[in-house]
Amino acid sequence: MDRWVGKICVVTGASSGIGASLAEKLVELGVVVVGLARRMEKLEELAKSFAGKVGKFHPYRCDITKNEEVINAFKWITSTIGPISILINNAGVARHTTLLDGDESLWSTVIDTNVMGLCLATREAVRSMKTNGIDGHIVHMNSVGGHSSFLANMYSPSKFAITSITEVMRKELMQAGSKIKVSHKSRIDRYRYIKRK
Repeated sequence: MDRWVGKICVVTGASSGIGASLAEKLVELGVVVVGLARRMEKLEELAKSFAGKVGKFHPYRCDITKNEEVINAFKWITSTIGPISILINNAGVARHTTLLDGDESLWSTVIDTNVMGLCLATREAVRSMKTNGIDGHIVHMNSVGGHSSFLANMYSPSKFAITSITEVMRKELMQAGSKIKVSHKSRIDRYRYIKRK
């Protein structure tokens, strides 16, 4: 972790849960964290709770499903805080509906957050890294649902997409001769597997 001390890390979905925990740990280790989320009041509460720690935490309101907000957030980070070294794509949602008789607006919410937002944030972070000559690291927070399908409607397909996207991005970076790393970290979800008898 020493190489990342004082470097800038962007964490999406940073206002609660895993995102907030990651942000806290990184700040404790001396990383400068920019937390993106829709709930600014939650981010500001985190900023207060992190006061006095080795690193710094900068809250920034951003809806990962809104392209313009994502692009503006990354412009602000690079111009105000500095060049990005790490991106942790943590933002993600699940919506309760079905695929056979479901609500397409709920499908879109899941895909826009879990897939499109992740891709856009990654593109902007990689642009910052390339422009500033940084061999950074992109981490996609994935799920066991990205490796084994279970009844969570569009959630599991969106996480399978992350598994594939990570591999495609890795190959694109290799083809470009970049030393930027991309990986995905699976986590255990709160959803129960339905075992077939």
